[in-house]
Amino acid sequence: MTTLDTTRLGDTGPRVSRLGLGAMGMSGMYGATDDATSIAAIHAALDSGANLIDTGDFYGMGHNESLVRTALSERDRDEVVLSVKFGALRGPDNSWGGVDSRPEAIRNFLAYSLQRLGTDHIDIYRPARLDPTVPIEDTVGAIAEMVEAGFVRHIGLSEVGADTLKRAAAVHPIADLQIEYSLVSRGIEAEILPTARELGIAITAYGVLSRGLLSDSLRGGVALSATDFRAHSPRFQGENLTANLRLVDALAAIAARRGVTVAQLAIAWVLSQGTDIVPIIGARRPDRWAEAVAALEIRLTAEELSAIAAAVPAEAVAGDRYAAEQMAILDSER
Repeated sequence: MTTLDTTRLGDTGPRVSRLGLGAMGMSGMYGATDDATSIAAIHAALDSGANLIDTGDFYGMGHNESLVRTALSERDRDEVVLSVKFGALRGPDNSWGGVDSRPEAIRNFLAYSLQRLGTDHIDIYRPARLDPTVPIEDTVGAIAEMVEAGFVRHIGLSEVGADTLKRAAAVHPIADLQIEYSLVSRGIEAEILPTARELGIAITAYGVLSRGLLSDSLRGGVALSATDFRAHSPRFQGENLTANLRLVDALAAIAARRGVTVAQLAIAWVLSQGTDIVPIIGARRPDRWAEAVAALEIRLTAEELSAIAAAVPAEAVAGDRYAAEQMAILDSER
């Protein structure tokens, strides 16, 4: 096993590797998956020195947590930082049913997650989205009770705005805010990121590769299956995708001059934005994880950062990051 550089999540959170592994894509969000390959990817991440694994109780309706449990069954649990999202309601047809962050629901979700993961505690527990019917103070307070009881170590949040972040932090220390952040999703820079830094809260950034857009995987043209999340995302449809791939081509030219891949350049850019920002990489195969880890060796010069900014301006991306109905429930977008 090798060792990656680490950083502390905020003022109060655990120490984690500079890259974390996001397991969501291992449960069908981007089309068919293979459990054996997924487990191999988790093992590859751990063997590289990564210790942060992010999952959610609604990913594959429990499949993802069970998969993580299997992958960790022969590993030292205490060497892994498990981050778990809860609260999203799904139907048996995979339909969306909103979110539930009532205190009694939190205790129920937590009990099931502990069982599926085969552990007696979760390192970072967070609501997947803000529940508009429950004050954030009540949600954080209920998780804080689970911290006191020993079932949770730290509290995180996901996709909330600056005001919600302040209200939550007034109830209990918040380790990190998990939110989308990449070259083409930079909305947090105006208010959310400065507020998090003021409060001593880290950012765990997902969507660093914008679901494969900021890589070589779509440049040759790929037909997305109906079960692939991207088939319903505005950024991957019609003229939007055509326009966005032009941005990727411009980024690819910079990557080629540096001798790295587009994905590595995109990861290196996020890493360059501060040690309080930890990219969560959704690698589903060992080779994709190895590609991501290599980005840790890239040190971008001021000239390269300027060239990247010119090639991919902050507002140049075409299409929202989610479909309209999903964008409407994001507290971070209000």
